[in-house]
Amino acid sequence: MHAPYEFSEADDSRIVYVRKVDVDDLPEDQQEQAEGALFLYAVHASDGERLALVKERNLAFILARQNDFKPVTAH
Repeated sequence: MHAPYEFSEADDSRIVYVRKVDVDDLPEDQQEQAEGALFLYAVHASDGERLALVKERNLAFILARQNDFKPVTAH
């Protein structure tokens, strides 16, 4: 028997989204800090707030998990 899993509001608050971001789309001060990278990976809260920018996708997932978040890929 399969019972549907009910997601509570608390579950949703721990989900973050990892998304590839073109450096050209970032503010100029952040572009300068990208050290020649063409793209970075952003970690976003479920409300869209950007929490972090990192150079590697794997690092974005590690960072999220180290902070007790559940990362998922967003397109």
